[in-house]
Amino acid sequence: MPKRRAKKKAAPRRPRRISRGAKITKLPKGALTLIVTLRAKDGQHLLLEAELRALIGPTRKEEGCLQYDLHRGADQPGTFLFHEVWASREHHTAHTRTPHFLRWNARKDALLAGNELAFWQQIA
Repeated sequence: MPKRRAKKKAAPRRPRRISRGAKITKLPKGALTLIVTLRAKDGQHLLLEAELRALIGPTRKEEGCLQYDLHRGADQPGTFLFHEVWASREHHTAHTRTPHFLRWNARKDALLAGNELAFWQQIA
């Protein structure tokens, strides 16, 4: 009868290293980042979130949309932030003429207590 080989003990697993910094990618020339902060009227934060979520799918499919992410305030549940990156100002302007944006634009006043927006250009 052949001898059986002894199984080697598996080395203890080391914890996975977490990267200390995200890979930084240079945006295309002419790209713009848009930061939009939205505050819900009292009692409207669930409806506002639903309306904002409805924008995500169709917007991400638009030409020139490089990034379109929605965030909720960790300490302020009725506050939302869009982090948008567009290939150009023209692409963002075209976005404001789409059916899903026009639908949002018609409903926003009933849901918003306030909003702020600012365009940014990557410099490094």
